Amino acid sequence: MIPLRLTPAYKSHFLLATAAVLSLSVAGCGFIPQDAPNAISVGGNAALRTAPTERVPYVLVPINPDVMRLTNGVTDQYGGSFAKLRGGNYKDVTIAVGDLVQVTVYEAQSGGLFIPKEASVRPGNFVDIPKQQVDQSGNITIPYAGSVKVAGLTARAVSDIVRERIKNRAIDPQVVVAVAEQRGNQISVLGEVNTPVRFPVDPGGIRVTGAVARAGGPKYPSYETKVTIKRGTQVLTESMSGLIRKPNDDVQLAPGDVVYLSREPRVFMTFGSTPSPGSIGGTNNRRFTFENDTMTLAEALAKSGGLDPVRANLTTVYVFRFEPRRLLDSSGYDTKMFPGDVIPTVYWFDWSKPDGMFLADSFQVRDHDQLVVSESPETEILKFLNLTNSATNTAVNINALK
Repeated sequence: MIPLRLTPAYKSHFLLATAAVLSLSVAGCGFIPQDAPNAISVGGNAALRTAPTERVPYVLVPINPDVMRLTNGVTDQYGGSFAKLRGGNYKDVTIAVGDLVQVTVYEAQSGGLFIPKEASVRPGNFVDIPKQQVDQSGNITIPYAGSVKVAGLTARAVSDIVRERIKNRAIDPQVVVAVAEQRGNQISVLGEVNTPVRFPVDPGGIRVTGAVARAGGPKYPSYETKVTIKRGTQVLTESMSGLIRKPNDDVQLAPGDVVYLSREPRVFMTFGSTPSPGSIGGTNNRRFTFENDTMTLAEALAKSGGLDPVRANLTTVYVFRFEPRRLLDSSGYDTKMFPGDVIPTVYWFDWSKPDGMFLADSFQVRDHDQLVVSESPETEILKFLNLTNSATNTAVNINALK
């Protein structure tokens, strides 16, 4: 075989052509396949370009036991609370629009308004007025008493009103009013429950967990389930786990309440010098779900494969999240430069020391926390050397074409 030798002129043309192809490819002219527009294409075709915004300021907080206690305290309260929800008092359940009402009138003797003189041929000294449904105006109609407004009143209060209206015509009347069927004072339990249900309330009342139990319980684990209560214009949400752990949040429900359960798995993300996506049990992403009520930083990093022993910088492990201003103020940080009630915060862990690992095993991760393991300085050097080595090999291969 005759070896290939390039003349100096041909070699010069070859190098120029190679450079031109590379430059055109980088410029996005279609020589290299791509699945989306690149930065040059997006920037070059913009009709209007605005100046970059200022960098978002944040607080860098080296972790210590005191800071960890404060932030874990906020984590325990995270997700809302039903304790401030008031109004579920069942001492006197009132009549509502749509209820079926039963009215019974007693008279002291026959010959009165409701009991005829020949009452001896029939048992008792009372009469049952046919059941009536409370109309949209909140009224029912009683013979000789007329239209009576009953919605919003207790059965006892309605009894007094009817008696007062017929006392001059009946013989010493006594009136008993009862709700035969509740159709207005009902509670609805919907969403991710096994048996959605709508049921009337009892004078004894019912709490949130009792209502969920009537609906067959949640479909999914408590740590993935959110409970929302809608009462009038109020809408409050809390995790099912928090509801179980905090008895004061298991409040009495009120007539008309809607309880809605939704599945909302909590997640955290890992970035930086952790094992490559797909190498951890086939999980081809860096977004992981919680598997219990609480998860510590040590557990979260273990679930995502731990720290890469080759690339990771053990002294700089970070957790990115938003914290309430009051927490940072309590930690002694000057937060006057930050607007709003929540402040971007980065917690810094030193994984190279035993105390850093102990703290990480107590630090509670929150929903949508970002865990970042920075790369070691040596990794940056190796990247540069690999780049220069690649360029050197390319030049050597071209030179071999002489």
